[in-house]
Amino acid sequence: MRALDLLLPERCVVCERPGRALCSECQGELTWLLPPLCERCGSPGPWPVRRCAECAGRRLAFVEARSAIVYDTGARAFVRGWKERGRRGLAREAARLVVKTIPKPEAACLVPVPGDPERARERGDVPARALARELAAMWGIAMLDALERTQSLPRQRGLSLHERRRNVRGSVVAREAMPPDVCVVDDVYTSGATADACAAACRRFGARRVRVVTLTRAVR
Repeated sequence: MRALDLLLPERCVVCERPGRALCSECQGELTWLLPPLCERCGSPGPWPVRRCAECAGRRLAFVEARSAIVYDTGARAFVRGWKERGRRGLAREAARLVVKTIPKPEAACLVPVPGDPERARERGDVPARALARELAAMWGIAMLDALERTQSLPRQRGLSLHERRRNVRGSVVAREAMPPDVCVVDDVYTSGATADACAAACRRFGARRVRVVTLTRAVR
């Protein structure tokens, strides 16, 4: 045991009990996103469908999106501790949750969603990049950090679905050519607007099929 572990023992990011970064009790209370799901956007429902009410009628640049857990109280506490309290080690825990739930995607590389430059400087890292890095090691897939924001965006929290989609439209570009099959990685899927913008940027630079994988997903 390291001396630092004695002085500052690991605590669960959800319940604050000492022990693991995510204790078994809190992990057991997470809501896993398991079938039946929408074939396109991964939204859960009573039966499998090709398009659900959330994605029907939308032109999406990705062929499918999958998430590991529902963005509920426990998941929010996890993401908040990871993104806002500087607990970077939670990226590995997040990757384990994803691998436990989502099969390895058929993709040549994992492409992390780019972070806002200002918030990245504040946090010291981009959660999506850290998650993609851990997943790349666990799945044995290369990571291609090739997307960047064209501008700093206002926070998405509190915006309507229409405002979120308008907010990110055209806000992401690729810096280099993409292989035909790629997988975009992010921490949270809320409206799908960010995933769609990143997938569109990948397709403009050569990708033909873009999948999306996130740790957690808002469910309406």
